Amino acid sequence: MAGFFSKLFGGKKEASGVESLVEQTLSGLIEKGGFELDYDLKFTNDKDGASLTIEFSGPDEELMKDKKGMLLDSFQLIIKRVMQHNFPDDKTAVFVDAGGFRQETEQALIEKAEELKQVALEQGRSVYYRALPPKERKIVHQYLAEDPRIKSRSLGDGLFKKIKIYPVKGQDSKTESAAQE
Repeated sequence: MAGFFSKLFGGKKEASGVESLVEQTLSGLIEKGGFELDYDLKFTNDKDGASLTIEFSGPDEELMKDKKGMLLDSFQLIIKRVMQHNFPDDKTAVFVDAGGFRQETEQALIEKAEELKQVALEQGRSVYYRALPPKERKIVHQYLAEDPRIKSRSLGDGLFKKIKIYPVKGQDSKTESAAQE
């Protein structure tokens, strides 16, 4: 196993490029982990910068999505760190997914945020979203920022924080009906 990680983080560097390094790393991780997975690499380069999307498929696809996608997050982190170590100037963003898991998760977060937003607007008071990790909080905050009637902010210490969702003062239905009279 030490030989595998020395290749990734400190072994001989070949001038074969990022794609070759990512393929070697993925093949090694899949082999050493005993996974039955195939993967598809997609490099894109646009105005926002370069990105690499890795889509897993195969018999162990459900395993990758289990435990809220923790294995997907782990693969994503390892690939990103290997790239940073071997190509420190390369700022390619890395995204790892299996069977549309990321999109399903994002949609579920948005649906719950919409539900809580409606409660906050109808009742004219604050409601709270359960504690979330940073990347999930970002999705919720960005979605809620699209509606000028509502505000959100993170509360708590540490990595996982709750989201407070509250109506903007003067924007609730009671104030609007009073202003019309």
